[in-house]
Amino acid sequence: MGTNNYSDEFKRDAVHQITVRGYPVREVSRRLSVSTYSLCKWLKLFGEPTQKAVVDHEAENRRLKRELARVTEERDILKKG
Repeated sequence: MGTNNYSDEFKRDAVHQITVRGYPVREVSRRLSVSTYSLCKWLKLFGEPTQKAVVDHEAENRRLKRELARVTEERDILKKG
């Protein structure tokens, strides 16, 4: 089994497919002929910190709750009318 030296650009592109495009690690691994272990290692090196994703989810949840409250209020007004 030989070792392959992949460029940082190749690694970043592979990580981009997982993090931004949402492809599963296993699928990207199969398409690029790279081990899942290598992809997981590259995710740690080149992926964005998970804390940022959590903050974005919290902001999205707050926005959705505000929208839900507005739509619920509009629905109740229409029911009365």
